[in-house]
Amino acid sequence: MQTVWLGGAEWLAVLRIGLGLWWLESWRHKDRKGWFERGTGIAWAGDVAAKHRWPVVRTGFEKVVAPRPKAMAYVVVYAELALGLGLVSGFLTPVALVGGLLLNLLYLVLMIHDWAEQGQNAMMALISLVALFAMSWQTWSLDSAFGLFL
Repeated sequence: MQTVWLGGAEWLAVLRIGLGLWWLESWRHKDRKGWFERGTGIAWAGDVAAKHRWPVVRTGFEKVVAPRPKAMAYVVVYAELALGLGLVSGFLTPVALVGGLLLNLLYLVLMIHDWAEQGQNAMMALISLVALFAMSWQTWSLDSAFGLFL
């Protein structure tokens, strides 16, 4: 497919890189000191989970996240960084796309009552699906340069 300026594969790479930049911005604007030292991010998520309309969300949070808040803060913050770097550079792209999709779906379920968050996470999940099934790592990526995921 040929379009104005770029071909279809290049536009898919642009989409993948844009999604990576979105993850990097999510990482950049986090108050890491608050997340790591004061536990603000996990405390906020705990408050949201406690009021959630689906009991499975409350139970899941209490069993998985609440017992290890500091570790989970590091997982969330550095997952966003790793996803962004992987997508921008095109390194282990399918892994980053699946990881990002899962993280967006978790965020979407947690924030089911917040329309703004739902829109952002739904859009990022949709981009992940398109980039994954269209194999966006075939152009402008380290995966392509190294011959990975052919």
